[in-house]
Amino acid sequence: MIEQPTPDHRRAQRIAKASLGVGLGLFAVWLSATFIPALLWAAIIAIAIDPLYARAESRWPAGRRVWLPTIATLLIALLVLAPLTIGVVEAAREARTLLHWLADARANGLAEPEWVSKLPFANEISGWWQDNLATPEGTALQWDRVRGSFLDGNSELVGRNLLHRSVVFTFTLVALFFLLRERDGFIAQLQIAGKRMFGDSGDRIGTQLVRSVRGTIDGLVLVGIGEGAVMAVFYLIAGVPHPLLLGLLTAVAAMIPFGAAVLFAIAALMLVGQGAVGWAIAIIIIGLVVVGIADHFVRPYLIGGSTRLPFLWVLIGILGGVESLGLLGLFVGPAVMAMLILLWRDYIAGANRIAETPTAAVN
Repeated sequence: MIEQPTPDHRRAQRIAKASLGVGLGLFAVWLSATFIPALLWAAIIAIAIDPLYARAESRWPAGRRVWLPTIATLLIALLVLAPLTIGVVEAAREARTLLHWLADARANGLAEPEWVSKLPFANEISGWWQDNLATPEGTALQWDRVRGSFLDGNSELVGRNLLHRSVVFTFTLVALFFLLRERDGFIAQLQIAGKRMFGDSGDRIGTQLVRSVRGTIDGLVLVGIGEGAVMAVFYLIAGVPHPLLLGLLTAVAAMIPFGAAVLFAIAALMLVGQGAVGWAIAIIIIGLVVVGIADHFVRPYLIGGSTRLPFLWVLIGILGGVESLGLLGLFVGPAVMAMLILLWRDYIAGANRIAETPTAAVN
């Protein structure tokens, strides 16, 4: 006769099983630590495109296993690689001009521009320019210093970062393909796991996570693209060199709060170098107005409305995420903050219900 396990025995089995699961989970995280950013990127992209992908699946159900995830993955790859290709082509074109300019500067020195005399402390700036840049020897010395400080150990670091990011991007595409192919199964498993671990709050936590990611994408990516497009038009009108490339860089920088101001300053410096001081001031003013509208009205509405977070917590999530995780933190930070606030509100609501129970019983 088989002996039935006692309650204490079953409890010990559950503890052992949970301990084994936690240990294996931690070991799996340690093994796959290099690929966790790629998996997070794949999950973020899958959440972002899910409404369109679900619509495509309902229209072409026969292609959900192979060609629909393949097409979606290739489109995402194209969406990322196309701007990078444009930037590389534009940079290659400018590299030739820059090399000719550097060669001429090393041979003849850099003549002091006329606009230097219009700047504050013009005499001090002019004196420094004459001592360090006006002669071929001074220009060559300054260039050697800049080149030495940049190349000392940085070339190898740049190469490693480029290789690492290429591997992460490739694995992100692979993970995205499988996430899309097994979309229904993943969603069902996550729903079951959420209900088992968090009860009735599981669905709300999952919904909040999805809203946070999509709201952050709308508030950062789409608004950033809008800022870049608007500023590209003004760059073109003002005569800034390479307005398309600078507008693209502005769109990328605008995804980080206050990041676009750096590109406005670069554009203004280019205009000052051409002697267009008035347009330089106008670009700064226009850029600050565009950023002010985006950061104080559009982004709080899109991100705060979706995440149900005060914009202060959204900003902390974004900036803290960027500092800790880089670009990935732009999307992970607000999502983590939104789920944390949701759990906090549930805790407070539960405490209020417990506090009200005795009163209700007396009445």
